[in-house]
Amino acid sequence: MSDKTTARLSAHTIFLLTLPPLLWAGNTIVGRLVHELLPPVLLNFLRWGIAFFILLPLAGPVFRREAGLWQHWKTYAMLGLLGIGMYNALQYMALQSSTPINVTLVASGMPVWMLLTGWLFFGVPVSRKQVAGAVLSIAGVLLVLARGEWRHVLELRLVPGDLFMILATIAWSFYSWMLTRTTEPAGIRANWASFLLAQVAFGVLWSGGFAIGEQALGAVQVQWSWTLAAALLYVATGPAIVAFGCWGAGVRAAGPSVGSFFVNLTPLFTAVLSAAFLGEAPHGYHAVAFALIVGGIVVSARRS
Repeated sequence: MSDKTTARLSAHTIFLLTLPPLLWAGNTIVGRLVHELLPPVLLNFLRWGIAFFILLPLAGPVFRREAGLWQHWKTYAMLGLLGIGMYNALQYMALQSSTPINVTLVASGMPVWMLLTGWLFFGVPVSRKQVAGAVLSIAGVLLVLARGEWRHVLELRLVPGDLFMILATIAWSFYSWMLTRTTEPAGIRANWASFLLAQVAFGVLWSGGFAIGEQALGAVQVQWSWTLAAALLYVATGPAIVAFGCWGAGVRAAGPSVGSFFVNLTPLFTAVLSAAFLGEAPHGYHAVAFALIVGGIVVSARRS
């Protein structure tokens, strides 16, 4: 499959790539709210376990021998490890010691990691427009980080959670490139639920194994409540099923490099959600940052 980093973006593709950052912004806020109620890796396992049972009635036939899943199980095992077992677990681990806005800001280095991963491991050249787009997009992220005053950038201090998020971002870069490099039967990809369930099935196994290891290391006990149940239902549907389905379709349409720029919308959506649920009003610099990030998307996606 050829790289589509210079493909023209349609309204439908823009929607597919914009909805996931909004849902993921909500995921970081929810993850932070429940970080004292259950261990992070167990949260990831429960999230995808619920998602598995939601998807099963929609795409159960994917497990039939003739569907082709088992002939390509190694590919889906790797997708499940990178996108489900590692990325989400590392993100929830990051939220143990870092704030939602810091987590999403660190993740906004995605365009750089995506370009480097494509160049170093998948032989995809990096264009000047992509570099320019990355600079614009990251400038918008730094503006949010600086809260409108650039001197605050120098005051940034990384905590362990930020390092976990860097590892998560690298894992997501490999995951996104693999979405465009798989050669499994078209029948699995034809149905978004089948394609996602094939990944989730292996991702649940990975995350379950990691959760067992977490418990063996003496993780805190779960504090069950209706709040926790509602949080699990949200993270298993919106940020998991809906967001992953849209992201997969969007990346296959626009390419991983262009798609990575849309991830930088997540800090802005996080700021908006913080204003809505935490009473923190947005500021003028949020609008400027939004313009810079969108500008990075437009520049990187323009045809040569």
